Amino acid sequence: MPDKRFLSSAFGQEESGTSIPSLTRRSLLAGAMGLSAAAFLPPRAKAGIVAPEVLPLERQDYAEARKRFHTHLLRKMAAPEKSSVLGTPPGAERVTYPGGPDGSIELVAWLSHYQPSKTLKPAVLFLHGGNATGDGHWALMKPYWEAGYVVLLPSFRGENGQSGHYSGFYNETADALAAATYLENLPGIDRNRFFIAGHSNGGTLTLLAAMSRKFRAAAPISAGVNSWRYFNRYSDEICFDETDEREFIMRSSVCFGPSLKCPALLLRGTEERPFDADHQLFVDRALTSGFKIDKKLLPGTHNGVVPHAVEESIRLFNAFV
Repeated sequence: MPDKRFLSSAFGQEESGTSIPSLTRRSLLAGAMGLSAAAFLPPRAKAGIVAPEVLPLERQDYAEARKRFHTHLLRKMAAPEKSSVLGTPPGAERVTYPGGPDGSIELVAWLSHYQPSKTLKPAVLFLHGGNATGDGHWALMKPYWEAGYVVLLPSFRGENGQSGHYSGFYNETADALAAATYLENLPGIDRNRFFIAGHSNGGTLTLLAAMSRKFRAAAPISAGVNSWRYFNRYSDEICFDETDEREFIMRSSVCFGPSLKCPALLLRGTEERPFDADHQLFVDRALTSGFKIDKKLLPGTHNGVVPHAVEESIRLFNAFV
């Protein structure tokens, strides 16, 4: 089994298939990313989770389904990575936003420097990989602001010593949506050129967010679409009632493909687990939304693909600018 803590703490964790055997190398990478070496310890194993033979297709719109569903957390836990308190990396302004859905949690985000003007600026909400963030995530955002985009990289509940309980994608989606509201309401932001992207766990959240509200376009990188697969692999992160199938459905974008609310380009590295039948099923279902959706491979591993994918997302977004 790959060392999830290496995968997630560097950039993301959604199933790379690459492991790093040396704790020394983990420690070095942890320091480079601004995270604790403890974040790289392997998870404890649990019994496997049985997924349905055919992944359900929900007819209800995902945004409407979210209004009627509340996840039942059996374990109240912080995000499953040890990490330091967030500071302010070079090129960023440290801001806070009210985490969703009720705004009761104040969470840190990093915002690129910009000057509001009468000429509105396009913006990108970027959702980081893994279950904590560090300066290394922010360093990857530089191409966005160099291309003229305002970029916001939010942290989520329970991460980096912050308030709130980890839920495994569900309440974190509410945080992502709250961060989107924060960004689009900043002065000088063009709501008609408002985009979303994210890597690994953040790619998974990107799809769930893009089915919850409108963006101009979405670029999920190395995203998961099937929560049964994810939590079978990372069962130590299950904090909800795993006997309730609805808990998995509400965390699986493949079950709500027709709810996609903007064009999307799924990106993935050539040296990580390839697009599989679940991704194709998501694409097939999402096409019924009426929006264009496609997938593309780029050179690199699960983590190494991120710089290429950021550049590819800029090309995608520029087509709408």
